[in-house]
Amino acid sequence: MSLFKAASTVSLLTLASRVTGLVRDLLMASIFGATALTDAFNVAFRIPNLFRRLFAEGAFSQAFVPVLAGHRAQHGDQATRGLIDAVATALFWVLLATCLLGMWGAPVLVWLLASGLRQSGEGFDAAVFMTRWMFPYIGFMSLVALSAGVLNTWRRFAVPAATPVLLNVSMIAAAWVGAPQLAARGIEPIYAMVGGVMAGGALQLAVQLPALARLGLLPRIGLTWSRVRAAWADPGVRRILTLMAPAVLGVGVAQLSLMINTQIASYLTPGSVTWLFYADRLMEFPTSLLGVALGVVLTPQLAAARAAGDGERYSLMLDWGLRIVVLLAVPCAVGLLLFGLPLVATLFHHGALGAHDVRQITVALAGYGAGLLGLVAIKVLAPGYYASQDIRTPVRIAIVVLIATQVMNVLFVPWLAHAGLALSIGLGALINAGWLLAGLVRRGSFVPRAGWGRLGLQVAGASALLAAFLWWAGGRFDWLGLQAHGLQRAGLLALLLAASALIYFGALAATGVKLRQLLRR
Repeated sequence: MSLFKAASTVSLLTLASRVTGLVRDLLMASIFGATALTDAFNVAFRIPNLFRRLFAEGAFSQAFVPVLAGHRAQHGDQATRGLIDAVATALFWVLLATCLLGMWGAPVLVWLLASGLRQSGEGFDAAVFMTRWMFPYIGFMSLVALSAGVLNTWRRFAVPAATPVLLNVSMIAAAWVGAPQLAARGIEPIYAMVGGVMAGGALQLAVQLPALARLGLLPRIGLTWSRVRAAWADPGVRRILTLMAPAVLGVGVAQLSLMINTQIASYLTPGSVTWLFYADRLMEFPTSLLGVALGVVLTPQLAAARAAGDGERYSLMLDWGLRIVVLLAVPCAVGLLLFGLPLVATLFHHGALGAHDVRQITVALAGYGAGLLGLVAIKVLAPGYYASQDIRTPVRIAIVVLIATQVMNVLFVPWLAHAGLALSIGLGALINAGWLLAGLVRRGSFVPRAGWGRLGLQVAGASALLAAFLWWAGGRFDWLGLQAHGLQRAGLLALLLAASALIYFGALAATGVKLRQLLRR
């Protein structure tokens, strides 16, 4: 399977996940609105996701996938199966202890993440209750990350990319069916979402296991003390732990930034946490479809190239990934900056979410859009370091960027409120990506191929035409006034987005960009 075909498969399945996630968010916005209780749910959901960054797609995956790919390239499949069993055993017992401690310490975790919820006693208590019940979600998702790392290394990308849909479907069912049933019994309906989250985590793991079994790679988790001790003594596990130490610090830095921002937002106008959440969800569309898909495909291939000592192939894959990022992330950033209100109004302006909420989400979305290129590029550049089993360099960069982000918060939040938090994250991502790129070039790991200057001018020209069109389209129609005509507004949005794609890609073609050749190179 070519890199482009693999990335396309992951991207399309990720699109399905994001579409169902968007449906979930639209339904929740319509049913629950933006209140102290929705802030409480978003905080409670964020806490297990914060720990998931440590044990799932964050520090663990950054250390596990390069070691697994390198081990397979050097020692073969049979020896690698033993490594998978050892890692699964060690991870399982760590997760069990973590889940128990997290449930017990839920009040402290909520206070650390969003002490401002104490302004509403109901909001703080609800966040603690939901955190306790949702915390085991990290156990499911961390084992899903282990399974996904194995399947991606064996170039089976479809199942790991498709499973997030199950979480969204479970949460949609909880909002659509569960919430009204709880309300009829006099119970706060937002609590139905807790059951949806837990069911979604269990379903994602259940779907991965048959795929592993078909490859003969279903992990065997040791339950006796001797097997647990042997797992911890395995050289591969020790290597992963060694790499995880700086990775945990790096992920911790990112999560510390998230915690600080959530704390600040919890002290702003009620609803600020939710406005940022919905803006973040829209920003994740291009971030996931481009950055995550490329990162998932490139990481094991870059690690294999490094293990084989093929520096030229390693550099060419990075060059290809970065060109795709520039080609597709720049027009997306233009859209978020200039066409945010039509997007947010069409998607979220229903039910309990009003026009004021739409405007607040829009300004936050623009803040994220300012740094979208950096947010996507990091997903390609960071694996360039992980593939060489160098996690310390991205961590050092992340620490400096964290400090810079908080300095920007001091400057922006008094002026822009919650949107200042989004802008700080966006600008910090640009600094992070630029620093990662400079490091790869300086050490000679990445040698840009010829044609970057020409491509930059072509993308800039096409994006300028796109910006002019979107600026006109955003002001030409009364997007908020069309609330009563949802289908008409959605159809108009679809028509304008299709026209935007034609303008951008048509301009690229007119300037000589051979899109198919570039994608498949």
